Amino acid sequence: MTDTQTALSAEIAARHAEYEAAVAGGAPRATGPLLDFAPYRSSILRHPTKNPKLVDPETIELVSPAFGQRDVGELEADLTIQHSGEPLGQRIVVSGRVLDDLGHPVRGQLVEIWQANAGGRYIHQRDQHPAPLDPNFTGAGRCLTDDDGAYRFTTIKPGAYPWRNHANAWRPAHIHFSLFGNAFTQRIVTQMYFPGDPLFALDPIYQSIPEQSARDRLVSSYDHELTSPEWALGYRWDIILTGPQATWFEPEGGEA
Repeated sequence: MTDTQTALSAEIAARHAEYEAAVAGGAPRATGPLLDFAPYRSSILRHPTKNPKLVDPETIELVSPAFGQRDVGELEADLTIQHSGEPLGQRIVVSGRVLDDLGHPVRGQLVEIWQANAGGRYIHQRDQHPAPLDPNFTGAGRCLTDDDGAYRFTTIKPGAYPWRNHANAWRPAHIHFSLFGNAFTQRIVTQMYFPGDPLFALDPIYQSIPEQSARDRLVSSYDHELTSPEWALGYRWDIILTGPQATWFEPEGGEA
């Protein structure tokens, strides 16, 4: 791990310049990440290189979990009450709507989240970041969207954490989102970030999306009306599933 942040930032700038030159030459603008984005080192090894294999979705669903209203409890959306004590960190409320490209609500959508704790540590055996684990915070929750397509979680604002892509590499604070459609094979995964994070410009995962407008759609906004007095700050983030304004979604198996 000899690459410095200065070297990585120069690579990011060069790759963005190549992209803009290609667009100026007639190439279409991208709405998602560049899969072979070299500054994001492991993307070179992990991104798809072959066409997807066709399978019978009905066969898959015979052995896959089924989700419904009775499977998701109301309290699962509050990540701060899952243990006997209060978790450490800034309590936040994250809410928004799941919409299609026409702005119509997507009802009954299973929304799952997982995240690091306030110190930037996941409860996972592969996470060796020397930040403390919080015995009162697991960092996972789920809910179903209501008739207006809305979801709502109460949680703790996650911390940034190192991830060894290069020397002194830190990921901006983020929450992972997973959404299921009306079948197990209809799953998408993305990340929500927080406004004003100074690590945005330095992060090759965030910067692997070449369009600034597409990157902006991953960033939540502070919502004072959603904020609870003397209890929790509020952040709002809508998820658009399709169309030119769609939220960027990552391939399954992504890291960090």
